[in-house]
Amino acid sequence: MWAKFIPDEATCFEYVFLQTTHKWVLWTDTIHKDETKISPTAEFSQIIVPTLDTARYTFLLDILLRHDRPVLFVGPTGTGKTVYVQKLLLGLKATEWSSIFINYSAQTSANQSQDIIDGKLDKRRKGVFGPPMGKRCVIFVDDLNMPALETYGAQPPIELLRQFMDHSGWYDRKENAFRKLVDISFVCAMGPPGGGRNPITPRYMRHFNIIAYTPFDDPSMITIFKSIFDW
Repeated sequence: MWAKFIPDEATCFEYVFLQTTHKWVLWTDTIHKDETKISPTAEFSQIIVPTLDTARYTFLLDILLRHDRPVLFVGPTGTGKTVYVQKLLLGLKATEWSSIFINYSAQTSANQSQDIIDGKLDKRRKGVFGPPMGKRCVIFVDDLNMPALETYGAQPPIELLRQFMDHSGWYDRKENAFRKLVDISFVCAMGPPGGGRNPITPRYMRHFNIIAYTPFDDPSMITIFKSIFDW
């Protein structure tokens, strides 16, 4: 006899299948109680309240990172894209991971992007660069679609990153030698095009697993404000 495992008040998007217990549980039940407690000395601007949405986004980001799949988060301002990604990246084991944070603006150039990344990588051997041996580097690019368009419609900083996605590296501007980059993963975030943000080329988007951030629903807003008021 068929039996429903999802109550009428919930949908399949509120549940996750745990391989450890072989059961379906609510996403909210996967949040540890310690994560919901706000430190009495916490600064207001640094408070992060876990919700159903944060549990889902964090889970997907963690899985994709560990399987070396580029991730692109897209969503309107105020949905917490940057905060949640930074929290997860800063919480990774320092012995296994390193991170580079880049904020794009309308004035960002391809050379600036290259210099920031190259300056934080070590030389493994001739022509090969990467994080310290035994580590994997996560590069987080925020406001990916902010760089201004050039004369022919391209965004040079994005084209540089696409070159890495296509060819696993780029050229040293001084020696004109190809630099192969290894043990690197990319996580990016951006808002929808408009208001200074530009559509990015499909040639670059095709490399990403794209996850859409949606505005908080009423239950999530209640959880956030209740936790803050209690604090």
